[in-house]
Amino acid sequence: MTDKTANAMWGGRFAAGPDAIMEAINASIGFDKRLAKQDIEGSRAHAAMLAATGILSDSDAQAIREGLLTVLSEIEGGTFQFSTALEDIHMNVEARLKEVIGEPAGRLHTARSRNDQVATDFRLWVRDQCDAATTGIEALMRALIAQAEQGADWVMPGFTHLQTAQPVTWGHHMMAYVEMLARDRSRFADARARMNESPLGAAALAGTSFPIDRHMTAAALGFDRPMANSLDAVSDRDFALEFLAAASICAMHLSRFAEELVIWSSAQFRFVRLSDKFSTGSSIMPQKKNPDAAELIRAKIGRIFGANVALMMVMKGLPLTYSKDMQEDKEQVFDAADNLMLALAAMDGMVRDMTANREALAAAAGSGFSTATDLADWLVRVLGLPFRDAHHVTGTLVAMAEAAGKDLPDLSLDQMRSVHPGITQDIFAVLGVDNSVASRISYGGTAPAQVRAQIARWKELLS
Repeated sequence: MTDKTANAMWGGRFAAGPDAIMEAINASIGFDKRLAKQDIEGSRAHAAMLAATGILSDSDAQAIREGLLTVLSEIEGGTFQFSTALEDIHMNVEARLKEVIGEPAGRLHTARSRNDQVATDFRLWVRDQCDAATTGIEALMRALIAQAEQGADWVMPGFTHLQTAQPVTWGHHMMAYVEMLARDRSRFADARARMNESPLGAAALAGTSFPIDRHMTAAALGFDRPMANSLDAVSDRDFALEFLAAASICAMHLSRFAEELVIWSSAQFRFVRLSDKFSTGSSIMPQKKNPDAAELIRAKIGRIFGANVALMMVMKGLPLTYSKDMQEDKEQVFDAADNLMLALAAMDGMVRDMTANREALAAAAGSGFSTATDLADWLVRVLGLPFRDAHHVTGTLVAMAEAAGKDLPDLSLDQMRSVHPGITQDIFAVLGVDNSVASRISYGGTAPAQVRAQIARWKELLS
């Protein structure tokens, strides 16, 4: 592409073409070509509206709409030649459209600007990514529900501070992530609903003197309505920031679960076995089976958080309306979206393929005096002790058991009565881990009946 051609795109304003450095910093086609589908979709809607309002002849609009489909097929087929000299996806498409249909292509840009055009394209792309993220999240939720259903009554230790706290069930632990992901799903849905307004027709910043129908183009593109302020329409990137915020929180949830999988798959825990598909070996230690997929998911959050912060920094000092700084919005969002979808797919695969070690979970569930709270609750419920007194009695019994190298159920009744004479044989009924989890019948608790109720609720919601 010659300098003369590049200059023509600026309408004769500049006498000399940009040098190589300016071309490199100014061009966005290297990344915004990902908006080709949305750009052509928006242009086809715009051309149809121009014809409907009498601004463009039906024949020109028809030629434009058909020509744009030809361009799209070339792009999707990999035969389209992108030009850095033409800067961005909009000019690349328009230039090729002119080669395909000739003079009518020059009328497509009537009553719009690249400012509202890119705002529309980008909004459409991010909206599609919200839908893709929702699909990925729901797939992972279903995988977790399947794990929960299999082990609704399998006991395992619940942790605080990564120390054994109280027994819970495998199903309960899996369903905790279902709840977290459900919030992620709702955040993407909320963001999608808020972004579903059309910037198209705002033109450069002030609207246009042509009698356009913005409601028509909004409806054609699946938007709920046109944006109500032309200045806001071309300068807003809240939709991208909301997507990145939702993606960051979702990635944080994935990272937390990935960390647990790294710990659980270790030789010290042996809670789960990850499939060979999502593990790697060592180049020097033949016994190693490394949870690399989980570790990489754990790392992805850095890129997604970074994209969120980067775009916030780009936008924080910009006056209304459009500034070239905003060209830096897309690469951040593209990268975050790619990595979120990869992390969701990898986690989905790991969860579907992993095998929980029921025996190791059960053995760990009873360690670390995990039923101490059950003992304290029994003292309150049966003997009527104030909880603080029950806490003290239980702590004394834990210290006694620890000194003797025993667990609480291994203490004799006489040993327990030496601390409080009111304790009876019935205390041993609450000290087993199975009894403990079965007793947690409050709504949202770990009792198998409660877990199965939540599984049923979510299976219905996702059906």
